[in-house]
Amino acid sequence: MNENSPTPEPPQNQLAQPNPPPSAPPQPTPEKKTSGETLQKINSPFFIWPAAAVLAVLLFVGLNYFFDALTHESTDDAFIAGHVVSIAPRIDGQVSAVHVLDNQMVHSNDLLVEIDPSDYTITVAQKQAGAESQNANVKTVIAADELMRKKVATAEAGARKAQADADASAASAKLAATNFARTESLLKDKTVSQQEFDAGQAANRAAQADLASAQENTAVEVSKVDEAHSQLKAAEAEVGLAMSQWQESQTNVALAELNLSYTKIFAPCDGRVTRKQVEAGDYLQTGQIIMSIVPTDVWVVANFKESQLRKMKPGQPATVEIDALGDRKFRAHVDSVQAGSGAQFSLLPPENATGNFVKVIQRVPVKILFDEPLPAGHTIGPGLSVTPSVQTSSFRVPDFVVALIAIILAFATAVVFRFILNRKINGK
Repeated sequence: MNENSPTPEPPQNQLAQPNPPPSAPPQPTPEKKTSGETLQKINSPFFIWPAAAVLAVLLFVGLNYFFDALTHESTDDAFIAGHVVSIAPRIDGQVSAVHVLDNQMVHSNDLLVEIDPSDYTITVAQKQAGAESQNANVKTVIAADELMRKKVATAEAGARKAQADADASAASAKLAATNFARTESLLKDKTVSQQEFDAGQAANRAAQADLASAQENTAVEVSKVDEAHSQLKAAEAEVGLAMSQWQESQTNVALAELNLSYTKIFAPCDGRVTRKQVEAGDYLQTGQIIMSIVPTDVWVVANFKESQLRKMKPGQPATVEIDALGDRKFRAHVDSVQAGSGAQFSLLPPENATGNFVKVIQRVPVKILFDEPLPAGHTIGPGLSVTPSVQTSSFRVPDFVVALIAIILAFATAVVFRFILNRKINGK
């Protein structure tokens, strides 16, 4: 193209571009912190030693947990257990008064509930009247027995007298017979007259008749003695029957008085009233549970895995954390280990001889007793969750040793960290 050729004019419809405004002078930017300055601040004692203290605390906690895991067995499958005494009436009747409220603390022999005693008071009066009647009957038959004893004595005396008379008659008869025999022999010799012989014969016959009469009288008196003894035995039987009836009446009185005493239900032990289900006016049946009393004496039932029982035995120390008290710890000890897994004593125990077998780790209940009293201001009852920890090994690292190890490790870590930082700072 020719240099002298005219330059082309811009088209008329093209607007002229405005000149751009002059740019502002550049502002000075702040210099970025170098990595060396950051390392210098990290290497400062105001950062290193507080960090070392925090590390020492973390190491102390971690080491404590580590050593506890080596010497302790713990489980969260544990609960507070205790006696639950069910209260039930021993007689039927309508409730006349209830003297306790829900969750009230009661003491042994405190009056809990009263049942209307009207029916039982009448029964006691009726049985006492029957006992008085039997008592009078006993006195009557005892008097009759004493009378029969006297009759027996009289009959025996009469029998003895009749026997004596019979013996005397026998002697007289023997003498008369001897005399008659002598007279009879003399009559043959014509020594005595016929008149004397007749007189001897009559005397002998009279003596023999007297002997027979005396013997019959003795038999009669002996029969009277036997009759008196029979009547005495009957009287003694009457006395025995009357005494048994009297004892039965006394037993009925005692039973009626006992039932009357059952109209007042007392607390059998110290504890707190729970599950109260009785109000004044209710009609109660014998054996109907109306409330329960939970004594303050509680313990822990911890369900440990069978693999945790290898070194566990009664008497080992333990600590128990109670969730309801904000994980507060209490001293305790192992009391006993149940002879069998919990599943074995369930309603439907496992039957491993049938079907496919899958091994499942069993849990065994362990009873743990508290060594210190629980706080009186809190209600600790059965069912509350706890976390026991049992020391199964006599080896134990004291806390001050753990703290010393944590401090040494933290100090060594701080020194090594500063050494590495100084190397990096000097290298830059």
